[in-house]
Amino acid sequence: MSSGNNTNQQPGLVSSHAEYVKGTAEATIGSITGSHAWQSSGEQSKAHAVDAMKVASAARDPETQGYGKVEEVAGKLTGCEGMLKEGQDSKKAA
Repeated sequence: MSSGNNTNQQPGLVSSHAEYVKGTAEATIGSITGSHAWQSSGEQSKAHAVDAMKVASAARDPETQGYGKVEEVAGKLTGCEGMLKEGQDSKKAA
């Protein structure tokens, strides 16, 4: 039964990271172009993604889930502190 639970948790975390990266890109485009709508949309996407990541990672077991170094590097590149922490946690467990 735990296996099914792990399967449900990982996609939520991955999709939340993707949403965060998307939000960062939108906010950056908004900053460059001066579009407040894009900036606002990006910030809202990032905030939603952070909330979703917290929920998805709460039940995650770093010893059996996570991408370790890849996730850590992606967190550094995107500025996603949650992704960085998740990567560090799963890297320690590996």
